[in-house]
Amino acid sequence: MIVVVDERELVKDGYTSLFGREGIPSTGFDPVEFGEWVNTAADSDIAAVEAFLLGQGECTHELPRAIRDRSQAPVIAVSDQPSLEATLALFDCGVDDVVRKPVHPREILARAAAIRRRLKAITNYTEIGPIRVFSDGRDPEITGEIFPLPRRERRILEYLVINRGRRVSKTQIFNAIYGIFDEEVEENVVESHISKLRKKLRKKLGFDPVDSKRFLGYCIDWS
Repeated sequence: MIVVVDERELVKDGYTSLFGREGIPSTGFDPVEFGEWVNTAADSDIAAVEAFLLGQGECTHELPRAIRDRSQAPVIAVSDQPSLEATLALFDCGVDDVVRKPVHPREILARAAAIRRRLKAITNYTEIGPIRVFSDGRDPEITGEIFPLPRRERRILEYLVINRGRRVSKTQIFNAIYGIFDEEVEENVVESHISKLRKKLRKKLGFDPVDSKRFLGYCIDWS
């Protein structure tokens, strides 16, 4: 999920709509509201954020450090001012990257993925057993072969592999792939996506690597 922070309602709505067209869940905050949220949100909600996009606001320069207290997700600032001083001020306050408007959402996603790769010491994939998932939107691989999946199933597999060995709830998975503020989709849709994913994994691997326990959630592990 992408979190957009800007005091202008039109800007927030515009970015959330553009990210939605790319299949990426997002939500918008006023800077003051965001400051309160980032300090009080549950750890699972913060963990669902893939990147923070900071726009205009009086207290915007104070937000990167508040974010770093809770998350290592990329912080990207969108600048309306084409000046060196404004750009340097944004970097000084702790953002990871600065882009100037107009900017396409795909460029923002690409920049966020690049930052995450650097944070992972240039490694852009995570693997467990023969399963390898990527952080740049590519289909996963199993035993070196591309394993094509619909976007939602791919994102669920990525989330399970990244959290390998740890049981995650249906709510956590839903938040990761739909966003924590999406009220138009029922949480139970996750069960359908996971069922289809497990069927495909079972066919490819000969067994189901995903363990599920009622009321406790899902876990993928390899022993």
